[in-house]
Amino acid sequence: MRPAPRTSHAPRYASITAAEPFRSAEEAWFWTMSALIARRDGARIAAGRGEKVRPCEPDDVIKCLDRLYRHRRIDLIHARVMRVWGERGQAPDPRHLSERADAAQWREAMNRLEWPLRVKGIVA
Repeated sequence: MRPAPRTSHAPRYASITAAEPFRSAEEAWFWTMSALIARRDGARIAAGRGEKVRPCEPDDVIKCLDRLYRHRRIDLIHARVMRVWGERGQAPDPRHLSERADAAQWREAMNRLEWPLRVKGIVA
């Protein structure tokens, strides 16, 4: 008598070839911030387990931002604006006078973050 086949209870991960890149650095940043907030609140973050398969993990986007900071392409003011508005889940609106300065910093930071994310295939 042949033994029954063993079934694996390990989670199945989606293939990275099926990964859907982000449309923009802004979309990647909001996704990263929501993942970081979830992680801070106790969630476990793992690649390939969400609704959409992404070509990176949140830490990959943070590493790109860190590299820009170390090369002085992004300043602390950019990082502060990105954190504050990333936690809110929306970009600052330049039409509102109180958000105009943040909107300029936000746009500058997103423009500088776009290229490294594109090179890595995180942004299409």
